[in-house]
Amino acid sequence: QVQLVESGGGLVQAGDSLRLSCAASGFTVSSYGMKWDRQAPGKEREFVALINIGGKPFYGGSVQGRFTISRDNAKNTVYLQMTSLKPEDTAVYYCATSGERYWGQGTQVTVSS
Repeated sequence: QVQLVESGGGLVQAGDSLRLSCAASGFTVSSYGMKWDRQAPGKEREFVALINIGGKPFYGGSVQGRFTISRDNAKNTVYLQMTSLKPEDTAVYYCATSGERYWGQGTQVTVSS
């Protein structure tokens, strides 16, 4: 059974850092492009970051230079390291395969000013 489970969200202050994890089961993350999207209340879902099969990262403009996506093949897990967090980063963060076939349940990140 395919499953993506995000963790690591929480309430932090502006300027803090968080690392989100996305643990996969039922498939191998290294065989897929994997991405993080986010959705804030009342807003459309927004692309955050993607790591392709070759390991090359891509980022949305609003997080470029602050967030880092990575993958641990041995743990079958994808990470999103977030630094210099801003209140506008507040959202539910979702992990998914790049083709959007599989999605996690999301993890809430709240950044207070």
